[in-house]
Amino acid sequence: MSLSFPVRLAAAAAAVAVTVAVSPAPAHASIPDGTRFYTPRPDPGAVQQIAQLAHAGQWRLAHQIATMVTTPQAVWVTGGSGRSLTKSIKKETRRAAAQRATPVFVAYNIPFRDCSQYSAGGATSVAEYKAWIDAFAAGIGGSKAAVMVEPDGLGIIPWYTTINGDKEWCQPAEADPATAASDRFAMLNYAVDRLTRLPHTSVYLDGTHSAWLGTGDIADRLVKAGVAKADGFFLNVSNYETTERQLKFGNWISKCIYYGTEGSADNRGHFERCASQYYPASPGDFSTWGLSDAWYDANVGNVSPRRLAHFVVDTSRNGQGPWAAPAGVTWPDPQTWCNPPDRGLGLRPTTRTGDALADAFLWVKTPGQSDGQCDRGTGTGLDPARGNTADPAAGAWFPQQAIELVQFANPPLR
Repeated sequence: MSLSFPVRLAAAAAAVAVTVAVSPAPAHASIPDGTRFYTPRPDPGAVQQIAQLAHAGQWRLAHQIATMVTTPQAVWVTGGSGRSLTKSIKKETRRAAAQRATPVFVAYNIPFRDCSQYSAGGATSVAEYKAWIDAFAAGIGGSKAAVMVEPDGLGIIPWYTTINGDKEWCQPAEADPATAASDRFAMLNYAVDRLTRLPHTSVYLDGTHSAWLGTGDIADRLVKAGVAKADGFFLNVSNYETTERQLKFGNWISKCIYYGTEGSADNRGHFERCASQYYPASPGDFSTWGLSDAWYDANVGNVSPRRLAHFVVDTSRNGQGPWAAPAGVTWPDPQTWCNPPDRGLGLRPTTRTGDALADAFLWVKTPGQSDGQCDRGTGTGLDPARGNTADPAAGAWFPQQAIELVQFANPPLR
């Protein structure tokens, strides 16, 4: 077998449209049943790693990583502008059309994204962001697409005050405290309005995940961001929480949105009353989550899925669930979300979710790309969870993590 085999394997498999399984879904589901999801070109770092593994005679591992990168996954759009951005989006939609597949795009360019941390960057003004969205939308045009609008865009809002009166920790000096939060909601609403005007595009907003914001807090933010005009929200993007928990969390968010917008007049706007993973349930004990289910049964009841917001779940890296720092370790910040060791690929992209409100399981985060240069709060720039080595920068290919993802995949890779 020649050295170029893994490269040919990745490229050939990437050209094959992958058909996802089908299940009944609500009538207004924005990602249709039976959707084929697009497989973009593999990360160059992945192609290089596959070639190196094959050259070393590690054929099975090379094949597994090739399988990972030729599974449908999202295309992240993190910059560009004007005609060049429109042209690049059009190229992806044409490649997707050649596969007879639907591309999943991630719009990730909002000002102060990630609060200028590991994935810092983004547009520099409201006007610049709106122009960017316009160019993005022009690239999709009448093609089929699904767009995940701004991961962390609602989880981290500069200079925001929550429904509980708590001040957001993200307070960049460059942002105007008086307008930063309202600007964020205005930009997200603009993105929803612009993208939903496209005839065949599904649009989802940031719903965080079950180990982050409480149900009422994220429901309130989603409403302010225009979820009623979108096709729903996404969960667990770039994180590791279990699918089982995201399905519960997603249903609670949807019902909390209904409770605070369409329920009785006394409940309108009172998202803080909604049950969550924090109360009456206990976040660390999944056996208690039925208590929050019971709250929604009593206070929302049996509402048709057509009247509730839908959602999608990122299952790209949650096969082994979340990670916890080893017992007795005293790192200043375990950063459980950042390149945790020994995680695995999760459920493959599909519309067969088994849940009336869950439109799809998707691979949104590109598996094998780094979360950032984690140091667990030590300030050393080295990752003590990985033998005090330096992790690659956010978005760069991480060979060791790629190996872990395929070795610990659940369900296993064939």
